[in-house]
Amino acid sequence: METVARSNNLKYECLLFDMDDTLYPLSSGVNLACRKNIEEYMLHHLNIEESEVPKMCLDLYREYGTTMAGLKELGYEFDNDKFHEYVHGRLPYEVLKPDPLLRNLLLSMLQRKIIFTNGDKAHAIRVLSKLGLGDCFEGIICFETLNPSLEDNATILCKPSLKAMEAAIQIANLDPNRTIFFDDSARNIASGKQAGLHTVVVGSSTLVGGADHALRSIHNIREALPHIWEEEGDLKQQIIQSNAAELTIVQA
Repeated sequence: METVARSNNLKYECLLFDMDDTLYPLSSGVNLACRKNIEEYMLHHLNIEESEVPKMCLDLYREYGTTMAGLKELGYEFDNDKFHEYVHGRLPYEVLKPDPLLRNLLLSMLQRKIIFTNGDKAHAIRVLSKLGLGDCFEGIICFETLNPSLEDNATILCKPSLKAMEAAIQIANLDPNRTIFFDDSARNIASGKQAGLHTVVVGSSTLVGGADHALRSIHNIREALPHIWEEEGDLKQQIIQSNAAELTIVQA
């Protein structure tokens, strides 16, 4: 991976970003479309009673982090790739537009920047491409990264489990004390804090449990978190190599 010039004196070394409903707003409708596709998959491919699908979908999401993880825990058998293709392959990606303001903000940050999503790799790359942010991140921690050799019906590792947080920290070789984690989910924020990360809840101006900061919009980073750009001590520049060799390289 290419070397990147960074300051040796920045307070934080890495910025870890959730993607969906964090880098773009919930109001885009992508989340709603995703849930609709999951419900249709449950109905047509798993033959779950139609009247039970909506509540079951939401309950499993709340208990296991993703509905997919919950379905596996209940013993439903299906191919992971085909599930992701059905759920994400039919999303209205066209509603996502390039975000030059966010792009400029990200490029102005000298820290390592990594995506941490429960979604699959293809979905993550497509979203970043639509937003025009593919080259703003050195890598992606995603479903495949957290579950590299998942056997049929094995437990899926995903946020908000503490194990998933700790796995992401290990995969990306992070120092939690020098890493800021951005996410729209209060549960993910709580487990991120438990793992030792500095935390920022996005999409709300109200702090949630475990959050150090709250951002109504991801575009408010500079105003709310100016210390991301602050140096500690004398300014010294060095060239350092990325430590994320095991990450999915962004090719959006």
